[in-house]
Amino acid sequence: MLIELRVENLLLIERAELRLEPGLNAITGETGAGKTVLAHALDLLLGGKPRAGIVRPGAREAYVEGVFAVAPGLLDGDELADLRERLPDGEDEIVLGRRVGAEGRTRAFVQGRSASAGDLSLLGGRLLSFYGQHEHRKLTLSSAQLEILDGFCGPSHLALRERYLACHTRVRGLGRELEDLRTRAGARDRDRDLLAFELDEIDALGPSSEEETALLAERGRLRQLDGLRAAAGAGAEALAPAGGDGAGVSIALGEAERVADAVAGVDAELDALAGRVRSLRIEADDLAAELRRYGDGLEAEPGRLEEVEARLEQYDRLKRKHGGSVEAVLAHAERCRGELQLLDSTEVALADAETALEAARADETSLAGKLTSARRAAAPKLAKRVLAELRQLAMEDAEFEIAIEPRESLGPAGAERVEFAIAPNPGVPAAPLRETASGGEMSRVMLALLTASGAAGGATLVFDEVDAGIGGQTARAVGERLRALAASRQVVCITHLPQIASLAQRHFRIAKSAKGDLARTSVEALAADELVGELVRMLGADGSDAGARRHAEELLAAA
Repeated sequence: MLIELRVENLLLIERAELRLEPGLNAITGETGAGKTVLAHALDLLLGGKPRAGIVRPGAREAYVEGVFAVAPGLLDGDELADLRERLPDGEDEIVLGRRVGAEGRTRAFVQGRSASAGDLSLLGGRLLSFYGQHEHRKLTLSSAQLEILDGFCGPSHLALRERYLACHTRVRGLGRELEDLRTRAGARDRDRDLLAFELDEIDALGPSSEEETALLAERGRLRQLDGLRAAAGAGAEALAPAGGDGAGVSIALGEAERVADAVAGVDAELDALAGRVRSLRIEADDLAAELRRYGDGLEAEPGRLEEVEARLEQYDRLKRKHGGSVEAVLAHAERCRGELQLLDSTEVALADAETALEAARADETSLAGKLTSARRAAAPKLAKRVLAELRQLAMEDAEFEIAIEPRESLGPAGAERVEFAIAPNPGVPAAPLRETASGGEMSRVMLALLTASGAAGGATLVFDEVDAGIGGQTARAVGERLRALAASRQVVCITHLPQIASLAQRHFRIAKSAKGDLARTSVEALAADELVGELVRMLGADGSDAGARRHAEELLAAA
């Protein structure tokens, strides 16, 4: 139930606060005073898109806030799990808010915390059901009519419809998957040849980062073989000449060693230094021998450099093709193996997909058949109830039918489409609502359907100009149905008819005044002694008109 509605700087309304009550709440006012502003305020709380210029001139932003009573199960469902965490256990009220900046930017709030317009749409849809001229047009759509019929079928049917929709979605997904597999199977041989060629090319080389590093080092050595050999020979000769004569380092060290040995034992310090000379001479001889052995070993197999160059060229070619590094080449090889395995298993996957699709289609057909049976059984019952309601709404001679027509193929809602047809006058064949019903008749049909089908559950019902195109006794009949609806839930009706307004438990009047060049709209709750005057105004009479006052008093008395 909507407990309180606050509006600030929304079009003509500078500030308004409405405290609503259970039952029927009426909102009235002169044409152009801004009654529909309140309807737009409620639409904003439902996540609706604000229209241009909605912020009151001179204001930075408009603000709408609604305080609602929390009904059991309000926040049930995975889609509202996040919002559910914001509401403490035992909380009996929830607050929805919406800010609209003058530049058009909007912000949504739930319990004072930021939310999205989608959150408001989900939550507001459970709190409010809005019915206006747009909903009249919506009623002519086959999809909306099917929703009404399905709602009349009951909760178990709606659960069955959800199961069907999930199955239908799965069928579509499996169909796309099967088509992909068939496309892949058609290109399988070509793809297999390409993948196999690339994999064989990589496996033939057997690349590794370690081998590439070793090959690069070997190529550098082979390219400088003569220089390495010359360096080793020159070093060996400098240390210890091959002929034993000359000025080699080893010979000089040997002479120093001989001189020191001549006075060995005389001075311990010199003996230690002589030992170091001896070590240097021995190391020089060993180093010279090692250099000669290294130089003698620098023999390359004929053509080895060409072999190394050719193998490194294979590495470079594969790296250019497959990612620029040995690691990328090896990763590509693994992908090729995986793709080949997938291609080899395509036939099995194709068979599995066909089997899964066939089973899903069988489930879909079975569920669609159950939906069809339930709809065909419920349609005449709903039509009978709607006719009974239309009789109460001054359409005694009307005929109402619900036609169920098969679709060419299964759709998201099942195997059929629904068409509501009405014959407002006797002797005229029933025709679809969109072709037959006038605005006033559409209002009454909507009320009849709403009452008969139990649509909107326990949500607050808001009617904006549901009385369009009607008057007199018909208006009174519409008001009676609104009050009957309000016996079990809260109803808010924006109306211009005194016959309807007189039936309300709570009455709000919207008035427009001018202050300078700027119009201003105010909203006030009417006390009991003010109701007669407002009904007189709605009757189009002056406050001093005794006949109009008597008529207004009679309306209130009859209510």
